[in-house]
Amino acid sequence: MRYLILAMAMATTFISGELRAANPKSPKTDVGPGRIAWFDITTTNLPQSKEFYGKLFDWKFTALQGTDQAAEIVAAETPIGTLRRADGKISPFSGVVYVQVGDLPASCSKAKELGGTIPPGFPFNLPDGKGSIAVVIDPVGHAVGLYSRTSLPPKPAATK
Repeated sequence: MRYLILAMAMATTFISGELRAANPKSPKTDVGPGRIAWFDITTTNLPQSKEFYGKLFDWKFTALQGTDQAAEIVAAETPIGTLRRADGKISPFSGVVYVQVGDLPASCSKAKELGGTIPPGFPFNLPDGKGSIAVVIDPVGHAVGLYSRTSLPPKPAATK
């Protein structure tokens, strides 16, 4: 249950717009269905991790407005993920990989048919029409994010 809360919190915090890059970018590049679109790395020491990954992969880091607890990861001038300070100890579920899909509702349905679960609150639209996301928990308990460049259609109005 804890990993559900962590996955939801990480996805919600980054994607809800609570954290925004100091220099807003256009929507994410279309990497194609089945490919990694975004990822989060969680750390207990943000400066040390920035130095390690910066030197290992030649990544740069962009400050996020409103926090010193996270930074956007930039590779070859393209934002690719987020490095964020852990809230407590690192766990096996302290990072989420977002895989691009063509049809988010269909992918969520297929995940359920295959024995996966979708935590409450997912899927949802990203701000500013930048698409939509969901988190899927696979049959053995691993969280994986799904990302679509297409926003979900509006929900029908409730009838009385």
